[in-house]
Amino acid sequence: MASRDLAESLLPVGGGAATATATAHDEYDERAYDSDDKVSIAVSDSDSEDGGGGGGDAMRPAFSWRKLWRFTGPGFLMCIAFLDPGNLEGDLQAGAAAGYQLLWLLLWATVMGALVQLLSARLGVATGKHLAELCREEYPPWATRALWAMTELALVGADIQEVIGSAIAIKILSAGTVPLWGGVVITAFDCFIFLFLENYGVRKLEAFFGVLIAVMAVSFAIMFGETKPSGKELLIGLVVPKLSSRTIKQAVGIVGCIIMPHNVFLHSALVQSRKIDTNKKSRVQEAVFYYNIESILALIVSFFINICVTTVFAKGFYGSEQADGIGLENAGQYLQQKYGTAFFPILYIWAIGLLASGQSSTITGTYAGQFVMGGFLNLRLKKWLRAMITRSFAIIPTMIVALFFDTEDPTMDILNEALNVLQSIQIPFALIPLITLVSKEQVMGSFVVGPITKVISWIVTVFLMLINGYLILSFYATEVRGALVRSSLCAVLAVYLAFIVYLIVRNTSLYSRLRSAMTKST
Repeated sequence: MASRDLAESLLPVGGGAATATATAHDEYDERAYDSDDKVSIAVSDSDSEDGGGGGGDAMRPAFSWRKLWRFTGPGFLMCIAFLDPGNLEGDLQAGAAAGYQLLWLLLWATVMGALVQLLSARLGVATGKHLAELCREEYPPWATRALWAMTELALVGADIQEVIGSAIAIKILSAGTVPLWGGVVITAFDCFIFLFLENYGVRKLEAFFGVLIAVMAVSFAIMFGETKPSGKELLIGLVVPKLSSRTIKQAVGIVGCIIMPHNVFLHSALVQSRKIDTNKKSRVQEAVFYYNIESILALIVSFFINICVTTVFAKGFYGSEQADGIGLENAGQYLQQKYGTAFFPILYIWAIGLLASGQSSTITGTYAGQFVMGGFLNLRLKKWLRAMITRSFAIIPTMIVALFFDTEDPTMDILNEALNVLQSIQIPFALIPLITLVSKEQVMGSFVVGPITKVISWIVTVFLMLINGYLILSFYATEVRGALVRSSLCAVLAVYLAFIVYLIVRNTSLYSRLRSAMTKST
């Protein structure tokens, strides 16, 4: 009942279908899914009717568990970005450095991430188009190309960390027989698994990711059971906010890695994998409702996994000498030394969970890359070709990293921090267009968000931008050296901030007056 009420709070008020102002796809436009690829939702003959009332203004059909099952899938693919190796590393470092103290922040970061993802799903369902497509229609060509470039950079940064995470897991499971670069090569071919499963239908692909999430959940739950973190400390950490100067870096890391720019684009496309009659408001309402429930359930699962990882390392290493030096590769060894082999070597339990995390996130990254490239550039390429192009963007720099960096070298930590910064600076280029579009009645129709949701969304966006701004400035102050490099970065930062301001004010009356004044003056 609680989940129903929460989902209802995000449903629109007032009449008019969202598609009243949305144009149909042109036959030459790139589409997220072809009609034949979409999953049929109808589970009974009555679903072909509009539930009495006609005209598309009927009430949303009654709740059905069978329909919820038909809608289940996109949210679980989306939640994988909350479980990628970068998030797991942030979890274990937060637990080792701060104990249970930052669990409340993990909770609220997940809540903020949920709000963003629900808005993304709402946009995709109400418009029948995903965020990249709508950006191409909303912004001028130069801004569209800039947004595409920023999103691709974020994808490359995320994919490098995800592929390295998979390679580390393969190295552990092979007892060091497979070197890091070998693990990268193995992981590079996961796009073929993705293409193979996609040919057998969307539901098969979703089932595969469901298995990977289940593997993560079981692996980290076993770790939780073997290490036995304090339940009392866990509950206190969730409800009592604590933050010290020593744990600011870990706190910023928790918040910064929850929102992945490419995931915002991905979710708005995934929800179009179901056949929905967008000419009937009740059907759009129904889809939004079920997607809200499904996404919240998926994020609860991801939150449980993140909690397990954080508390395991809080119990085992908070206050220890190893706390400051724990990373993805040596975490399993430290766990093995601490807890031994109570049931099954905990080193391999950790590696299995890490491998599931890395493999699932790299494949969804490839998936997101297809939508991003197709949507922004309106490319109608074959799936295998688009997947190969997207994969190449990440695998080539990842192979360079694997060949020239040792995962235990301090330089790798600097590289990881730089990749986190790279993704952080892309946050505004996903969130600002998202909130701008869901707030426009011309785009959303009656499914436009209300003023309260709009204000909360902007508050969350500004907060995330400030958090990531702190991360950028911290990296600039500690890692960037040389007057020439610093001055060059300052110039780039000025352009970056100007573009953000443009995205924010573009749909305001101030921007219209400025354009009018400039037109008159020229």
